[in-house]
Amino acid sequence: MGETPVVVAASRAPLDSDPELIRAVPLKHYGRWVGAVVTILIAALVVRLFVVTPNINWPKVGSYFTTKQILLGLELTIILTIVGMVIGVVLGVVIAVMHLSVNPVLRTISWVFIWIFRGTPLLIQILFWFNIALILPSVGIGIPFTDWWVSSNTNTLVTAFVAAAIALGLNEAAYMSEIVRAGIQVIDPGQTEAGLAVGMKKRLMFRVVILPQAMRAIIPPTGNELIGLLKNTSLVSVIAAQELLTKAQNIYARNLLVVELLLVAAIWYLLVTSLLMWGQYYVERHFARGSTNRPLPPTPFQKLRMRFRRGFPEKTRATDQPGPALSQADVREAKGSAA
Repeated sequence: MGETPVVVAASRAPLDSDPELIRAVPLKHYGRWVGAVVTILIAALVVRLFVVTPNINWPKVGSYFTTKQILLGLELTIILTIVGMVIGVVLGVVIAVMHLSVNPVLRTISWVFIWIFRGTPLLIQILFWFNIALILPSVGIGIPFTDWWVSSNTNTLVTAFVAAAIALGLNEAAYMSEIVRAGIQVIDPGQTEAGLAVGMKKRLMFRVVILPQAMRAIIPPTGNELIGLLKNTSLVSVIAAQELLTKAQNIYARNLLVVELLLVAAIWYLLVTSLLMWGQYYVERHFARGSTNRPLPPTPFQKLRMRFRRGFPEKTRATDQPGPALSQADVREAKGSAA
């Protein structure tokens, strides 16, 4: 027969009442401190490599950081990001609904769209739309079998900006359709049945019942897609769309300050992506309300305000607190009762 497990109750006696008290000592985590020291050393070496090296002219980085050309490129980068994301979200929702449709034609069209735009590199798509005039020299619109017809040269219509917006938007729509589809499918089918039971039409039920609940699963990856789209706008420099990276390249092609201008562009990308990450955090927090009975964790600003109010208390974890004191008599008594 196996041994009966011993359950030892914690003694509530004061520390000085029994000389044979046993105090639990927290475990020393030496590996964590070693890892932290090694990480700090590596980070310090990397920072020193970029800051101390004489091969980077940091005053030039500061002087070009807010020049007119760089700011114009930043403005176009933000515009391309917004336009591409709007196209991606709107078209992505439509493609997702088609993908979930019972109509085999709609499902097939949506699958082919996703297959093409997810399966080909974004750079190739940008170059394709920029050179679409080689396939369609002119673009027209009108009423078939009538004289009312308006046409224009494709090179005039599809500029570098238009080609970049189309490529970014369609590529983003393929990814957003999968995100929206996954978000809709995580909703309990009982929600749909309940909506139909009260007489709601499918379109109304999707808009007021399904989609608001799916937003909790859709928002986090959508924020990541937005940040990725912002960085992907740098790819349109291959068609000279005059966004941030193209402006930086135009400047360093004249003054040969290659690394300095690339650092200017990189810092601007970091600043904008940091703002987007900050906004994503609060949007996710907004849609997380009501998803659990527990209160939401405090925001960074709330944590900072609480620390100021408490006078910066020393943070200790529950697992690092000294354990309850046990006397030898309690241990012998527990073993005897178990036997």
